[in-house]
Amino acid sequence: MSRHQGNDRKNPGSGRQGGFRKERSSRGNDKFASGQPKFFKQEAKPKSKPVAANPDEIRLNRYIANSGMCSRREADIYIQSGNVKVNGEVVTEMGYKVKPGDTVQFDGATITPEKKEYVLLNKPKNFSTSHDEEKNAPSVLDLVRNASRAKLQPVGRMDKTTTGLLLFTNDTDLIKKFTSPNQRSTKLYQVSLDRNLKFEDLEKIQGGITIDGHKVFVEEITYIDNEPKSEIGVKMKTANIKIVRKIFEQLKYNVIKLDRVMFAGLTKKNLPRGNWRFLTDQEIINLKNS
Repeated sequence: MSRHQGNDRKNPGSGRQGGFRKERSSRGNDKFASGQPKFFKQEAKPKSKPVAANPDEIRLNRYIANSGMCSRREADIYIQSGNVKVNGEVVTEMGYKVKPGDTVQFDGATITPEKKEYVLLNKPKNFSTSHDEEKNAPSVLDLVRNASRAKLQPVGRMDKTTTGLLLFTNDTDLIKKFTSPNQRSTKLYQVSLDRNLKFEDLEKIQGGITIDGHKVFVEEITYIDNEPKSEIGVKMKTANIKIVRKIFEQLKYNVIKLDRVMFAGLTKKNLPRGNWRFLTDQEIINLKNS
């Protein structure tokens, strides 16, 4: 055995650098065997930057809802059914985003989104929300025509003899919310009767009155302070003003005047009869959360 071999046996670390065996690569360059700690950092690959969302783009269902055609949920159904085109092409993709300059057609009609507007009117007599009562009769829309260029609609219906608060908006989701039979917002009405309301009849109303086969309940009914017993305050959740009339007509009273003095927290304060105003941002938030 050669001295060199003997030395290898005695010095197992010989022929190695730092205790690690040195190998020759096929290219003649040295490389460390597996287990070698990494002395050199590998250069990190540059990460691709996330594409920023375009603030001017808007989801197609929201675009349709903003135009006043229907709610977002209903817009999804129209989109899936192939009734919506963008730039002449049918779009059925949920989440599709409309870009500035795109032309959107809904059921063949070109639409544009509108800013949501909320207008509160203190309605006078002889203006109706329906053209069914009298043709060519004055409409409540005539009273708010100069409020906005948006296509405003009244929230609920009000006959021409009823006065008081009436909300207008182009927010179809809000209209649907407040005209739903399940809506839970409180309204307050002042009712003027042709004669004094008997106390026992007041108690009957408080206990619930059956109208057209359905039990109708009020939240509260009271005589108005410092007024004749024919002036009554009624608090209830229904948006159907006809129900308020029918409650008293069921007990053989005639309603001389019906005035809505509160609607979902909104009041007539500083709003004279026949005038309108825009809702504040806080009032809009309250309405949506009510």
